[in-house]
Amino acid sequence: MDCPAATEARKDLACALRAAHRLGLGEGVCNHFSLAVPHRPGHFYINPQGLLWSEIGPQDLVVIDAQGNKVEGRHDVEPTAFFIHGWIHRTVPEAACVLHTHMPFATALALLQGGRLEMASQNALRFHRQVAYENEYNGLVLDDAEAERIARRLAGHTVLFLANHGVIVRGPSVAWAFDDLYYLERACMHQVLAQGTGKPLKLIPESVAARTAKQIAGERQQSELHMKALRRVNGFD
Repeated sequence: MDCPAATEARKDLACALRAAHRLGLGEGVCNHFSLAVPHRPGHFYINPQGLLWSEIGPQDLVVIDAQGNKVEGRHDVEPTAFFIHGWIHRTVPEAACVLHTHMPFATALALLQGGRLEMASQNALRFHRQVAYENEYNGLVLDDAEAERIARRLAGHTVLFLANHGVIVRGPSVAWAFDDLYYLERACMHQVLAQGTGKPLKLIPESVAARTAKQIAGERQQSELHMKALRRVNGFD
C-alpha cells in the first residue's frame, strides 16, 4: 500500500501525462515520463506500454528499479523506457522526474543541422545555460551503451535535445519538470515560427539573458501553481 506521499506522487505523474496529451506533446502510445517513488530509494514510477496518456490513471503506473527492471504493476513497460529512464535515474541523482517526448516544435529543432534553442524569447531564457545537445543519432535506445551515453550527456543540465529524435527534460519534481517541458515547447514554437518568416532572430544580450534566467528561477512557485491548476482541471485533486 502506498504511503500518502507516494499516492500524491502517482497523481502528479498521471496528471502530467494527461495534461501532456491535451497539449499534443505525446506521440501515440510512445514516449515516457518517470518519477522517483517517495521513501523507496532506487525505485521509479513510469507510464505503461500500450496505453494512451489520456487514459492513464495513478494505479496504471509501473514501478521499476534503478536498473530498469519492472518490480510492480499490472502493465508492461516499453523497452526503450527501461534503458533511457533506468540509466538517467541511476547516474543523474538530481533527476527525480524525467520526461521524454517527441513534442513537435522541440523535435523540429532537433532535426536541424546544428539546431539550437536560441536565447531570443523570454520563454527560452529559463533554459539559459541549462541545455545540452546529443548530436549523433544511433537508432532506438535498446542497449546500455546508448542509454549511458544519453544519461551522461544530460548530467549537469535540465534539458537534452536528441538529434533526429526528441527531447528529455528532468527536474526535482513533476511540477518543475512539467513546467519546464511546457515552456520548452512554447519557446521552440516561437523560434520555429519566427525563423519561418526568413528574417533573423533578435537575440537577447547575454547579460540580460543571465539576469532574467535568475529571475525566472526565483519564481518557481509558478511551477507549483501550474501543477495545482492541472490537477484541478484533470480531476486529480
